[in-house]
Amino acid sequence: MQMILGHGLADASDKKTALIINPASGETVDTVPEASVEDVQRAIAVAVEAQKDWAARTTRERTDLIRKAAGIIRSRRLELGKILSLESGKPYMAEAVWEFDSVAFILEASCEVAKHHYGAVMPSSTESGYDEDLQFTLHIPRGVIAAIVPFNFPPAIWSFKVGGALAAGNVIIVKAPHQNPLAVIECHKILIEAGIPAAVAQCLTGNGPRVGGTLVADPRIDMINFTGSTHTGKLIAKAAAEHLTPYYFELGGNDGLIICDDADIDLAVNEAGDKSRNSGQACSAAKRFIVHNSVKKRFMERLIDEKLSKLVLGDPMDPMTTMGPVIDKQAADNIEKQVNKTADQGGKVVFGGKRRNSYAFYEPTVIADVTPDMDIARDMEVFGPVWPIIGFDTLDEAIQIHNNTSYGLGGGIITPDTRKALQAASKMVTGHVAINASGGFRAAELPFGGGKKGSGNSRESMSEVMREVTHQKSIILRNVFKQD
Repeated sequence: MQMILGHGLADASDKKTALIINPASGETVDTVPEASVEDVQRAIAVAVEAQKDWAARTTRERTDLIRKAAGIIRSRRLELGKILSLESGKPYMAEAVWEFDSVAFILEASCEVAKHHYGAVMPSSTESGYDEDLQFTLHIPRGVIAAIVPFNFPPAIWSFKVGGALAAGNVIIVKAPHQNPLAVIECHKILIEAGIPAAVAQCLTGNGPRVGGTLVADPRIDMINFTGSTHTGKLIAKAAAEHLTPYYFELGGNDGLIICDDADIDLAVNEAGDKSRNSGQACSAAKRFIVHNSVKKRFMERLIDEKLSKLVLGDPMDPMTTMGPVIDKQAADNIEKQVNKTADQGGKVVFGGKRRNSYAFYEPTVIADVTPDMDIARDMEVFGPVWPIIGFDTLDEAIQIHNNTSYGLGGGIITPDTRKALQAASKMVTGHVAINASGGFRAAELPFGGGKKGSGNSRESMSEVMREVTHQKSIILRNVFKQD
């Protein structure tokens, strides 16, 4: 499959390609270009010119085209879902097809937000010397936005980055995930089919440090939007600092789910079981289960018996499959090392803990006897189907365990006591807290991203997207109210 470079589909200038591997079988799904530094530089030059015309179009014209693309995506959800399932390992109908329903919704919602994003008129006669002036603000597109998309929910996260940016008058250069770029490329083809010029929405494939590194270091890039690891985010921030390029990051997380002594255990088991979605590869999925000691044994036994033991690992295209592989063999190897490290530190693997089937499958795994000082209880983010159980006796202790991490993405608490839940939520150092839920979801309207620490600064959502993809310009008409 070709990438979107310049004014249409293109191979790499040096003809180099990379294999896209099905993580369930290890078989080759397709090949994509390995974009060169020269390709990236060409994409930026084309984008700079294309942005002038795209920004000159009315909001109505831009959003009509984006909405048309959303409609095409919705009508092709089944074929798009198959592509995503094969390259990512997501169960076909339950996860891969569903993701494109989300894509269509986000694109349409972005259009609505863009059409109702208003400036402000400043109150007059507040500061001496400006009584005869009219002061107001406009929102101007930033220009050329580099959007770097991760592998775990590529089309869904792509839609958050692309919809609002295009609707506001920016052009985008997307760096697709190197493991599974095919569905994102197909989305770009649909944008072009809907009438959006290819130069306005380019999509590059290939090596992350080369393609992404060249993008973020270029002074012609007006803003960087990245979702990925904290380590990579720090590298991008250093490159962006050279030209003071603004950036918005949604980075790693080690979200905790606090299960109180009065928790509805049926609810707690159901919410904890949701971590199996996308084989645990979700930024905001609960990764530490902080459970009151009085209910810990019962919760863990029911989680295993009622949820995890019933998961069916296998071919993602098989309708009987409920959990697929992780993204690639390297990811499975890393999870295995992290589980073994936790066992070496004293954790007890009571369920799973092994590779299964072929290539990139890892069993759902429960680790008991995890203590707050272990790496997995603090800063070791396990991006896979692993449930570490950490006991506590008081709510203050649970909150302290929850906050004792370098991350601050999200968290959850399960208790019927609303007062207790709200008091805990106010003390949890995160960008969001779910009450009576795991937090492993992303509501489109709600600001999403790290509140503090190493989880980033983005609040990517429908309520915040226009603030991130535009800059505010102040206009002052002096002396317009001055009497002759």
